[in-house]
Amino acid sequence: MQDVIRLLPEALANQIAAGEVVQRPASVVKELLENAVDAGSNDIKLIVKDAGKTLIQVIDNGKGMSETDARMSFERHATSKIASSEDLFAIHTFGFRGEALASIAAVAQVELKTRRAEDEMGVHICMEGGKLETQEPISTPEGTSVAVKNLFFNIPARRKFLKSNPVELKHIIDEFQRVALSNPEVSMVLYHDDNEMFSLRGGKMAKRIVSLFGKSYQEQLYPCQEDLEVMSIGGYVGSPDAAKKTRGDQFFFVNGRYIKHSYLNHAVMTAYEGLLPEGTFPFYLLNITVDPKDVDVNVHPTKTEVKFTDERTLYALVSAAVKQALAGYGVAPSIDFGVDVNFAEELPEVSKREIMGRGTSSGSFNMDFSIPSKEEQTAPSFGRPEYIENTEDNSSEEVVTRLSSRINNWDEEAAPSAMSKVWEQQDPMFNMDSDNFPDENVEASPTITFSSRANELDEVQQEEKETPIEKIEPIQIRNSYILYQVKSGITLLDQEAAHERILYERFLQEINQNTGVSQKLLFPRTIELSPADLLLLAEYKDEIKALGFSLEIKEHSKVVVNGIPAIIHNSNEEGVLEGIIEQIKHNRDTLQLSHGETIARSLAKRTGIKKGQSMETAEMRSIIEQLFACSNPNFSPEGRKTIVLMKMDAIENLFQ
Repeated sequence: MQDVIRLLPEALANQIAAGEVVQRPASVVKELLENAVDAGSNDIKLIVKDAGKTLIQVIDNGKGMSETDARMSFERHATSKIASSEDLFAIHTFGFRGEALASIAAVAQVELKTRRAEDEMGVHICMEGGKLETQEPISTPEGTSVAVKNLFFNIPARRKFLKSNPVELKHIIDEFQRVALSNPEVSMVLYHDDNEMFSLRGGKMAKRIVSLFGKSYQEQLYPCQEDLEVMSIGGYVGSPDAAKKTRGDQFFFVNGRYIKHSYLNHAVMTAYEGLLPEGTFPFYLLNITVDPKDVDVNVHPTKTEVKFTDERTLYALVSAAVKQALAGYGVAPSIDFGVDVNFAEELPEVSKREIMGRGTSSGSFNMDFSIPSKEEQTAPSFGRPEYIENTEDNSSEEVVTRLSSRINNWDEEAAPSAMSKVWEQQDPMFNMDSDNFPDENVEASPTITFSSRANELDEVQQEEKETPIEKIEPIQIRNSYILYQVKSGITLLDQEAAHERILYERFLQEINQNTGVSQKLLFPRTIELSPADLLLLAEYKDEIKALGFSLEIKEHSKVVVNGIPAIIHNSNEEGVLEGIIEQIKHNRDTLQLSHGETIARSLAKRTGIKKGQSMETAEMRSIIEQLFACSNPNFSPEGRKTIVLMKMDAIENLFQ
């Protein structure tokens, strides 16, 4: 029988090893930047073209290499940092396994130029697919320049699975930021397609954080420091008020090496317990200094996962350090745990506004998506139907009669014909033809009819079809749920989930049909975003434009807002845009959605009615009506239930 086990060719073995080390262009950036730091550089330039697919070049002013060392650096398991097994437990540098350059050279075309201070001439080496092409002397500045061209040129399958340029560039920026944060004393510059994205001068950590993430971080950073004999923690934590709905601004470093550690992250979140809004994550940057023999960094190919010999002590130290930092700056608020806000006698009043009717005889109401100012945040008003005028006694018949009269005159008073056509395209319910409005002289109560789609839905929708909404008197429970009766029992509706479903389908239709209406701003607003957020905005610009946003992306991470969707009134443009970006990040991390679905979900989540928001009777009816006109009224875009039906039989059983 013939032998079947054989040695792999060296080129194939290098390609297999490269699969662990080089997963995407950002992996190359990480390895080259860490090598530059290990070389003692204090000035590093990163040049990227085509999101790293065409060129990744790192230029440093480090100590350089001799001709022999330069050639040996491309051999597998060749390193200057490990000589014996004992050295594995005294690692203070980044790269030490001798696989980075060999793996990169196996899947790309690599050009290396390097010179030591004591040498008159440097060395120039060209590698292609793991093979040496040329090696010759060259006149070059002190330090090292490594240019990686045409990544995965010899593995088309790997290159085909790379993401779009904005996505790959986002990963490159992440790696650049991590190295920059762990080495604030090093000046670093990033160029992409000949455009300068970052120019960071060496200095203090706080200045480096502000340079990377924006001036808004200057007001929210609190120093954090805790020292023990065996380990210490230093860095900064962010204000709870500035916490975001997405992860990404959380950084752990161990002896200057970036790591991911869920156990230590839990320690930080424990320190913030009771201070953060639900579903938000604070900024923190913590550098743990510990004896190298007490930490194992060689448990993962990318070295982002580590093990500690005493994780319990470290957990307690991290939690205590963060708590002390927050308490020392008076961040922790005083909370009266003896008061139940659900039964407070005095609640903030919500100003009632006149409703502007846009609907048919069914009594559907237009939503006003305005973002509240900081003073109004106790009673948010964005994403709500307009309020009816305050009267001492508003019976349902009076509401409908008065609304019908107002609707008949609305077209003459305020509605341009062009806007009417847009609303008709977006939703057949918004038909501005006055023939469809109820006659004031007719004394019969108007009834609501639903589209034929309702016949295909579940029993809850059938009950809605049989029971006109005008005859229902919905009740709001704790400003979160809407309770109303149907023929066979009672129905409970989640106002937040229901409104998100309504808005999601409307926004998705606008994106698909490009029917979003924009209202120009009297004074264009300039917003400064981080480079990563700017890339994300550029990736989704077509879908955002289809909703009615008019944006102009400028250099140096600035965006000029010239117009916003017409359905958003009196809003904080910066808050809306940043909220959409944060929600996009959240959806991208957890779901695989099209750009249109992602944007529609993001804006619906941002502008929808929230739990705890008081509603008038007419508003609740509008929500009920519009929900059952949706294609999938039973669930929110995130899959949460919107409606629960309890039949009379079940209710009667509760009392037997």
